[in-house]
This record gives sequence, structure tokens and C-alpha cells, in this order.
Amino acid sequence: MSPLDGRYAPNVADLGFHLSEAGLNRARILVEIEWLIHLANRDLLGTNAPIDNVLKEQLHQIVADFSDADVAELAATEATTRHDVKAVEYFVRARLEKLGRPDLLELVHFACTSEDINNLAYALTVHDAVFDVWLPRAEALIAKLSALALQHADNAMLSRTHGQPATPTTMGKELAVFVHRLRRQVERVRRAEFLGKFSGATGTFSAHVAAAPLVDWPAEARLFVEHLGLSFNPLTTQIESHDWQAELYASIAHFNRVLHNLCTDVWTYISLNYFKQIPAAGATGSSTMPHKVNPIRFENAESNLELSNAILDSLGATLVTSRLQRDLTDSSSQRNIGVGLGHSLLAIDNVSRGLGEIELSPAVLEGDLAENFEVLGEAIQTVIRAEVAAGRSTISNPYELLKELTRGRRVTGEDLAAFVAGLDISQEAKDRLIALKPNTYTGVAADIARKYLEN
Repeated sequence: MSPLDGRYAPNVADLGFHLSEAGLNRARILVEIEWLIHLANRDLLGTNAPIDNVLKEQLHQIVADFSDADVAELAATEATTRHDVKAVEYFVRARLEKLGRPDLLELVHFACTSEDINNLAYALTVHDAVFDVWLPRAEALIAKLSALALQHADNAMLSRTHGQPATPTTMGKELAVFVHRLRRQVERVRRAEFLGKFSGATGTFSAHVAAAPLVDWPAEARLFVEHLGLSFNPLTTQIESHDWQAELYASIAHFNRVLHNLCTDVWTYISLNYFKQIPAAGATGSSTMPHKVNPIRFENAESNLELSNAILDSLGATLVTSRLQRDLTDSSSQRNIGVGLGHSLLAIDNVSRGLGEIELSPAVLEGDLAENFEVLGEAIQTVIRAEVAAGRSTISNPYELLKELTRGRRVTGEDLAAFVAGLDISQEAKDRLIALKPNTYTGVAADIARKYLEN
């Protein structure tokens, strides 16, 4: 039913490896096996039956070899148990039987509530999906955008604040703004904390203590969770509170929103002919207008970013609330994590491809600047104010003077030169202003873009 599993499946297949139902079950099996090894090798129950390296490797191979046949087996078991985690427990027990270790059967899922397994499995799969798939794609996109920004650091461009001609900038500096914004959100994602709990039915270790009262179970749980590469949450109900997930999805959603803004800006630059699109061989822009090359990459990305955020925002709002010690709203919601990240990944792919299919049109930028000399009004009135402040001029209210000259109408370079020549300011200031053109009135835009992008 989802285009992520049909039309766009090749774009998000790597994500599906982690965040599909099969990926979740693989992680559940891993958690069950690691807990079994922890219990046995630390002899927490006095079994005196350590798991040697040969058996440990065999157990780990169960996870490594997880296959479609195993998925089918779990589904068949779940059809009877009507419980997904119980099916996983039976799966692991069956493998122990095959390995000739029935003495270890009662250590499988020992003192665990389903959520002990689930919360760790989700933390592992989300972590791997983000760090192995989403982040590399996001960083590759930023690298491509950074290269484009550096390439055009010196290309002067008319700004359009409120859609109106404004103080010029450079295309490279404007793209560098997005590089900076996107990098900040990526760093937030990189710093995300992935929490896990392992404290039983209501977070009290009650069953653990009843079975082995002399064991420091909170310490063992911390050791186990941290062994999996996660951060330990010591205070929970039956479920891990999911605050870390809400924080992570908020960071990814913020990245999406910045990327959405890039899409709308690049789309507008294309509509202004600042960028021309490179036609793909054999592609059709319109079914009736053969001349068209539509900015579909950026439009597709906008839609997917909005869909991604609708899901990520919903997850963030839903997951942080659980009635009393447990309800199942989180279980239903978390099955859509892959959908939220999948739409983001699809958008990243489209923007990355779109950036490779555009080419700057310097002549259009130059022509636009040449028709808007009035933007130099800011420079002229600011120089006059500096001259007055230094005692080299007595002109009063230079802003109003330039407003009367330029507001709401076009002026030429000759008009401004004549106006400047008649001003009561120093000759050095006059020469500086007369030499100024819209395409050189970019301040240090190129320098700050290059300085940031090259670091």
C-alpha cells in the first residue's frame, strides 16, 4: 500500500533492512541471545554453565544468518502464540535445542517483560538505521551542496527580501547558509542518546529479586544495556519512556524543515532562470508542452519531507505518553518509524539528484543586477551617515534623501552617479560610491562563504 514498498522501494531498501518487521525480529533475537550469554557467563543464577566461544559464535550466527525462512517460521509461531515476542522466545529456545543445549532453555527470556526486549531492539534498529543509512545520505547531500556553494561563492546575485530587489549577495553564500543550517541539525542527530531499560514488568526488578535476591540486578541491567552500545535508563515503568525517540525525531524533523526551505528556494531560483535545468535524455517535462523541464526533484522532495514530518511529529507526540505503567499506543506507533525515516530518505535522494541536474546562469544573474541599481541606495545613505559622523558632511536625514530618489522606481547607474557627484561628501567617498555597482556590492559574502565551507 505504501509507495516506499513499491515505486520507491529501491531508494529506501537499506533502511528497510533495519526498520522492517524482519529487522525488528532480528534485533529481538540478538537481545534474547545476548541476555542468555550475560546470565550464563556471569553465573547470576548459579547454573555454573558458561557459554564458551564456540557456542557463542553459533548463537551469534543465528542472528547473522537470519533469513526469509526464519521470518516465515516466526510468523507461523506468532499465529499460534498471538504474541510477537513470545514467538521470538520460542525461536531461540528451538535453536538451543538444535545446538544440544537444553540446559540453557530456562535462561531464555529470564525475568523479562516483552518491553525489555522490544525497547532494546527498537533502540538498536533505529540507531543502526540512522547511523548506517540516514546520516551517510544526509552528509553526502550536504557535501554536494557545499561543493555547489563553493563553486558559486563569487557569483553575485540580487537578493529578494519579501520578494523585492534587495542588497546583493552571492549564490554561494546563500547556499552556504543552508549548508550551515543542515550541518547543525546533523550534529544534533549525531549527539542523540539511545536509551534502554531492562528492569522487568513495572521497572522494579521484582521477579529478578525473587529469583536471586543477592544479585545487584540494576547494576547487571546497566552492564547489559551498555554492552549493547546503548545508554541505560534506570527509572522507568514497564516501558522505556521514549523521550530519546521524541528528541531524535524532532532533530530529524528540523533537518527536514531546513531541507524543505532549500527546496523552495532552489525551485524559486529555477523559476527566475538563475539556475537552468539539465534535461535528462528521453525525459518528458509535460505531456503537452514539449519545451518544459520541470523541477520535479525539488517538488517531490517537498512532499516527502512534509509526509516524513507528519509521521515524525506524531511519533514524538504519541510516544512520550503512556497510561500509568503501560499501554499499547507506543507499540502501534513505533511500527511506523521506518515510514517516517523512509520519506525523509527519499527526499534527501531527490534533492541530491536535483542538485546534480541544475546549472547556474551567470548571465541571468548579471542582467538582473544591472537592472536594479536602486539597491545601491542603502550603500549611498550609509556612506553619507559615516561622512556626517566624521564631520565631513552636514547632510541631514540621508535615509529620506535616498528614499525619495529610489523608492518604488528604477534608477540607472548614470542617475546614481549624477546624484552622488552632487552630494556634500568627501571626494574619496564620492569616488568609492561612483565605482560601486550592484554586482560588486556584495560585502564579504564570498569570503564568509569560502571561510566556512573550506573549514
